[in-house]
Amino acid sequence: MKPKSRLCIESMPSEMLLKIFSYLDAVSLLCVGCVNKHFYHLANDNGIWLKIYSSCFRPKRTIWKKKSEQTETVSLDCAALYDRKPGYWKKEYIFKQIAAVKTRIMRLVKPVDPYTGLPCKNKEAMKASGLSWIIVLKDKNGKEHVMEKANLSFKDTTVTILWYSTNWPCLDILTTLKLFGVVPLLPDQSRDLSKNGPRRRSLIAEYHLANLTESSVALGADKLVQLFSLNPGLLVGLWKEKKEIAFVMMSLHYHQLLERSTLGSSTVQYALPPHKPVLDDVDPEYGLHDYNLHLDMHGGSCTYLCGTFKSLFCRKGDIANGYLRLTVVSLKDNTKHLPLTGTLGLSWETDAFKGHVKDCYVMDVTLLDETGKPFWCFSAPVHMELSSKASSLYDYMGHIYTTDYTDSEGKVCVELVWLEETKEYFIVNLVLYVSTKKVNNWYGTNY
Repeated sequence: MKPKSRLCIESMPSEMLLKIFSYLDAVSLLCVGCVNKHFYHLANDNGIWLKIYSSCFRPKRTIWKKKSEQTETVSLDCAALYDRKPGYWKKEYIFKQIAAVKTRIMRLVKPVDPYTGLPCKNKEAMKASGLSWIIVLKDKNGKEHVMEKANLSFKDTTVTILWYSTNWPCLDILTTLKLFGVVPLLPDQSRDLSKNGPRRRSLIAEYHLANLTESSVALGADKLVQLFSLNPGLLVGLWKEKKEIAFVMMSLHYHQLLERSTLGSSTVQYALPPHKPVLDDVDPEYGLHDYNLHLDMHGGSCTYLCGTFKSLFCRKGDIANGYLRLTVVSLKDNTKHLPLTGTLGLSWETDAFKGHVKDCYVMDVTLLDETGKPFWCFSAPVHMELSSKASSLYDYMGHIYTTDYTDSEGKVCVELVWLEETKEYFIVNLVLYVSTKKVNNWYGTNY
């Protein structure tokens, strides 16, 4: 007896497959096109895509062609199907859908918050674009491990992302960690987004994980985990006993976040457009005054301080060692000393455990120039160190703690006093040091 032939969908006639594909929506059709070359060519059929295009966008009924001095009308159906290359209407549909979403996002990000200088509806814009973030871990064999499960926490100027899993790869074999912004190719679809659907990646940052504990900054620990920080802004929690990854946390500043998360490629980061300085020959202290600061200090879910400080300035005599000094809270002016809500620390969680690491937190800085535009923005995990000097202030008798942050554009120095009686911290000194190179490039000055 002859063995029964094995039936499969690939062996079906092309006409029958086209009929089946004609019942699929755009997302399913794009997925089918990834199966094999035969399906790809069938899924590019202009007849199917013209039907999908026409159901979403009102098509033009006529196409005008010029022959010498005469103009004739051509039926859209015939011209669209026979005069176009395969896949033409698929591309037209995708481009129009993306353009429609971009238009809606631009409307959402147009209103600006006067306190932060950032769009008021960042959260809504991210939701409209379908934006999410993933991390891709690469091991020594070149294998990639994608981590998508995450918790999001939104603040005034940042979003904090916490990835956790029970299947982290072994830390010893990992070489790099890449952070990507991910958006669906067709974000206007009303159905739930599937991680298997067509999506675009935009590289935001890349970190090297070799010798993590030696090459990073140790922020603190609790009974279960140790925290290590990598610039810019990455926080890795390792189990104390196993020295393996427990979770990864990242705090992303809203400034240019949509662009960085959507306009890059899978291999190249989005390059911010260069700033064009506006010159001023009248003001002799141009670029030294009228800075506004919005500061957030939080531990993931808990906010310890959220405030705006206006009209910050620097005298020419305070420019030293390549930095402008902007005093936000002065040690001598106790009327401006700031109490913090709660005990400073970073909260974390996994599938099975949760904890709180003391004496560290996330600092969100948004410094605006005199026109209200974002000038220096960052979000980074920082830690407090116990100072050896005792408090010299009569009003505060307690231990002094310091927090220092530095990047290529400036430094932040914070002094806090712990009051044992009231169980709270007070910020008694807060100073921003802005790089003169940054100021000169921004304002076209020469300090």
